[in-house]
Amino acid sequence: MDKTDAAGPRPSLMSRLLRRVLLWFYKRQGWTAIGTPPPGGRYVLIAAPHTSNWDFVYFLGLVNALGLDTRFMAKDSLFRWPLGRFMRDMGGIAIDRKHRRNVVQAMIEEFGRRDRFVLTIAPEGTRSAVTQWRTGFYQIALGAGVPMVVGLMDYGTKTGGLGPTIMPTGDYASDMRQIAQVYRSVTPKHPERSIRNFEELLP
Repeated sequence: MDKTDAAGPRPSLMSRLLRRVLLWFYKRQGWTAIGTPPPGGRYVLIAAPHTSNWDFVYFLGLVNALGLDTRFMAKDSLFRWPLGRFMRDMGGIAIDRKHRRNVVQAMIEEFGRRDRFVLTIAPEGTRSAVTQWRTGFYQIALGAGVPMVVGLMDYGTKTGGLGPTIMPTGDYASDMRQIAQVYRSVTPKHPERSIRNFEELLP
């Protein structure tokens, strides 16, 4: 079976206009996009720390500045009217949190169908304070045989984009130590909602 790319239908006029407004706002905030995507065009992009709704605005700006075509998973309640069409147009994939195991397998299969597919996942799964990451992002990357790219959004320096690329080995603790090392120096929008001791990410 021939693989396909991840291109979808043309966004609606309203989505295109709203996206332009958000990108205009992003450019006025003085952020700098950094990083280079790995070759191949298939990877899981880790979006952390995720502590604010503003993360989405700056995420759109940063991936646009880097020329990336990404997809992201979000809770299905965000895909209802009036935001539903916009969320899908921006690359959103609605997920039902009650069936996470099915979501992991579905995303692994999606990678298998695509020549190019960048899936953005926020491991915290919420903007509220957390003490642990969900492991779905790791399970998807491992099952699909694709690398993970450490996504950065540092409000302290207004710098964001792509950090190191890490290929999952199956040794979760070892791989997470590499990821945690990067995030120790990143300042989120609301530090009090973020994991402060990244050793907590380890099982």
